Amino acid sequence: MMASSGPTIDQTSVVGMVLPLVAITVTSFRLYCRMQQGRLWIDDLWATFAMIFILALLVVDWLYLQNYENYPQGIKVALYYMMCQFFFAVIWCSRISILLTVVRLAVPGTFRKVLTFTTVIFVIAWAVLFAQVLWTCESEPGWKSQPRPQCDLGRNVAIALIITDVFGDTIIILAPFRLIYNVKLTKARKIRILAIFSTSAITTIVSLVHAYYVLSDGGLKETMAAMVETSVSLIVANSSVVVAFFLRMSTEDDTSSPAPLFTPVMTFGSQPIRRHIKDPLATAVIGVETTTIRLTDFPEACPGTLKNGNTDGISLNNIEGKQSGELWGA
Repeated sequence: MMASSGPTIDQTSVVGMVLPLVAITVTSFRLYCRMQQGRLWIDDLWATFAMIFILALLVVDWLYLQNYENYPQGIKVALYYMMCQFFFAVIWCSRISILLTVVRLAVPGTFRKVLTFTTVIFVIAWAVLFAQVLWTCESEPGWKSQPRPQCDLGRNVAIALIITDVFGDTIIILAPFRLIYNVKLTKARKIRILAIFSTSAITTIVSLVHAYYVLSDGGLKETMAAMVETSVSLIVANSSVVVAFFLRMSTEDDTSSPAPLFTPVMTFGSQPIRRHIKDPLATAVIGVETTTIRLTDFPEACPGTLKNGNTDGISLNNIEGKQSGELWGA
């Protein structure tokens, strides 16, 4: 009954331009924050890749939707293929960036190796989806003669999208839970940290909507859902850095006068740094044969931790049980 109530070309074009520009702006801000802090790492590189791909997707999507009748048929087909492949590139570069943010928080050990190996699996999933689209579309080339070519990806591609999306987002959501499982923090602090990483669930919801339109040959609805999914994925990939920045700004404003002994700082994704702090209040860390996370930004969670200009809001220390203790200080 409502079959004709789908989005228009102009509406799809607006969504395909505004949301990617928002994602590009957020990513640029993330990179600026990391550069200012001197904490650029591999996860930022993958976020940069995703930003470049979504910029290319924005341009291709605009050319595909606007004035497409002026292009030769072969160019139209090429634009459609580029849209599909840039879509996968943004999605999986964003997921790899999030996963590597967790990797950089983890200390060397089995868990970190598993996460690193999982990034390889993500790349393989990306390659499989890439090949599946080409195989499906080339096996039934009749769509190439349409005025605005759009391949009917069908049931197999939709199922593959659902499986890989749920798998990838589940890994991204569960990894931080394992990371801070045994950390001595208040329940509120744990919830705040996990909530930041759990925003990947939003991507899962959007991806399921996109998969539905792929399955039902949604036309412009499928195109719009793809643009929404790529934009949300990239924004979510930057959420940990951006949220941490504003939390740090708010805590610095709250404690700017008088100058406190403990200055709250919250940053995600920096390699653990061990420094000697010449202060009589430095704490002794007792080995417990576990991997722990020390949050220097929350003095109530770690009352004996003193903020240092280059220390992270989250730092990780892998302490062997053979050590009876390690003193940080003069």
